[in-house]
Amino acid sequence: MIDVLRDLVIESPALYVGFGGLIIGVVFGYIVFRTNFCTMGSISDIVNFGDYRRFRSWLLATATAIIGATIIEMTGIADLSGSLYLTPSFNWLGNVAGGLIFGFGMVFAGGCTSRNLVRAGGGDLRSLMVLIVVGIFGYMTIGGLLGPLRVAIFSPVTVNLADYGLDSQRSGDILAAMTGLSVNMARNIVLVVVLAAFLGYIFKDKGFRTSPVHIIAGVGIGLCVTAAWLLTGLAQDDFADVPVALASLTYVRPSGDTLDYLMRFTAYATPSFAVVTTLGALLGGFIGAVVHGKFAIATFADTKDTTRNLFGAALMGIGGVVALGCTVGQAVSGASTMALGSYITFIFIVIGGIAGLKFFEFLLMREA
Repeated sequence: MIDVLRDLVIESPALYVGFGGLIIGVVFGYIVFRTNFCTMGSISDIVNFGDYRRFRSWLLATATAIIGATIIEMTGIADLSGSLYLTPSFNWLGNVAGGLIFGFGMVFAGGCTSRNLVRAGGGDLRSLMVLIVVGIFGYMTIGGLLGPLRVAIFSPVTVNLADYGLDSQRSGDILAAMTGLSVNMARNIVLVVVLAAFLGYIFKDKGFRTSPVHIIAGVGIGLCVTAAWLLTGLAQDDFADVPVALASLTYVRPSGDTLDYLMRFTAYATPSFAVVTTLGALLGGFIGAVVHGKFAIATFADTKDTTRNLFGAALMGIGGVVALGCTVGQAVSGASTMALGSYITFIFIVIGGIAGLKFFEFLLMREA
């Protein structure tokens, strides 16, 4: 069955990856809109109300994606070692600094990149402007004006794990190297421990267990990430003229990729997976808003609101590139591969978000 699907996808990769990625993006965007899934909002709920349900939903998305990614590898659909998250180039400082910058910025931008995509689909012009700025600053940080500074700061402290006999930064592989356990045994131990910790923490709370919307949001987002791994995994073909990169959902660099595609449409034969999933999330937010009668044009409240949002967007673009991902790209897609850098980024996005909320509260009190 898998071989049949693989042959089908490889025969027309642009078609299947293009339309398949669009559908995954639409489903993702609709789920985010319908369930109010919001990673920044989850941190705000904790800080302001002591409500951990949306945070548990975020963790459930990660746990679901871990299970899905594990099944994909076990069935031979894809080897996730080929993803960017598991490269032996361990940019630990980038994970720390990028996570902090992104988490801090998303507070001022009213939410992470994926949340702004969905809001823009619902008619929020403020979120649309945030996405444009995220894309511009993301590209500036990759190879533009800020690129040399990024390289100068983070390259000297990046650890090449290959020098220590490691092919990747997968947590299980690192444990095997440290303890002498077999790689398979170490991977299984890490998998069981992480899933037990996540699921135990998630479902120990009665308020979460009795909240279907939060459970559906977490499982749904995790399945979207799994579907993305499945689709790009099936499209892997070493003999293709233009190979499809093994990837899942992420939205910082893809915001820049989408701007580039829209501006240089005629230079591309087909849109990339990153572009179609980004446009799909935008469309999913639009469909959700229209179907539920919530589509409305909105914009900035005043100059201060404009400044705060654009400042936050710039930080998200910079931080997302430095950390190689965002609240979805690293904290769900990356974490599903069990990459050490992804978990570091996840932790520091949360810390950055808390710091951003406290600083934002300080500014509001000073303005009052």
